[in-house]
Amino acid sequence: MIRRDLPQIPQIHVLYENPAWLPPLEEALTREGFRVRLVHVNEGLVDPSAPPPEGIWINRISPSSHTRGHVHTVELARQLLYWLESHGRRVINGLGAFELEMSKLRQDLVLRRHGIRTPRTVLAVGREHLLEAATTFDGPFITKHDQGGKGLGIRLFHNPRELERHLDGDGFDAGPGARMILQQYIDAPEPFITRVEIVGGRFLFAMRSSTADGFELCPSDACNPMPSERNAPAGTEEEAALEVCPAGPGLFSPSPVAEDDPLVQRYIRLCNEEGIEIAGIEFVRDAWGHRYTYDINGTTNYNQTLGARIGVDGMGEVARYVRRTATPGRRRRRRIAS
Repeated sequence: MIRRDLPQIPQIHVLYENPAWLPPLEEALTREGFRVRLVHVNEGLVDPSAPPPEGIWINRISPSSHTRGHVHTVELARQLLYWLESHGRRVINGLGAFELEMSKLRQDLVLRRHGIRTPRTVLAVGREHLLEAATTFDGPFITKHDQGGKGLGIRLFHNPRELERHLDGDGFDAGPGARMILQQYIDAPEPFITRVEIVGGRFLFAMRSSTADGFELCPSDACNPMPSERNAPAGTEEEAALEVCPAGPGLFSPSPVAEDDPLVQRYIRLCNEEGIEIAGIEFVRDAWGHRYTYDINGTTNYNQTLGARIGVDGMGEVARYVRRTATPGRRRRRRIAS
């Protein structure tokens, strides 16, 4: 059913680069009665004197854009977002949130500023500095791209010599800007990470993502669809909800983490204070029960099969949040420094 009860329904403009991620959001926005305009971002022009079209803009640009052949997307998106905000347009996950998503180093700084435990993290550019940074870790460490996504550049090393061999091999990729992150390896006793989904300052749900087969954990059905529910393990609904990923129905399964969890409350405060309206935030638990947060995803996607299982329509919640923000008297416009 399409909603037609919104007064003066604004146009919705969706900045995107990956069409595979669009259908659930576009369908959800249409159900809420919005007219949706899709804006592909990779090449184009920006005229600072020309005002952008009126309406609400949703930023869906991913840090992994370059892996899909869209090598200009991130830099163009930076200029577009500044242009939109300079003209007072309402942007969901605007420039501040975007810049945070584009850098694991910045994410670590913001997380620590909000009192959230993170793995030890170092950024290095260049072979000499990568090897120098590696010598400062007492135990195993991982590498990843500072502008990451999809598990890009993630490799485990036990000592600097292993990293040196990798740097000298054919498979090394330093990522955009050659900015590499070295990060303390958290040896989790069970092979999963937990992802907490937040929209508009509200907790949606948490899920477990299996790391048994690697770190490419995009939850979108387009990235890695979940097997049918007929393959779910036998038992009560409560037992299934608490099942560890590898024993569950697929790569993703529900997590018992709830809204009243102190860590979730810190995540919500962080999002509210940093202007992040849509986020999937990930943590891993070590053998002593310490939880380390290491990633903030602004271009979050939702696995629809898992959503149906737990009764949460992620993109539907996003569309309802857009409806709330479009209600007269509740619209907010951010001003940026000139």
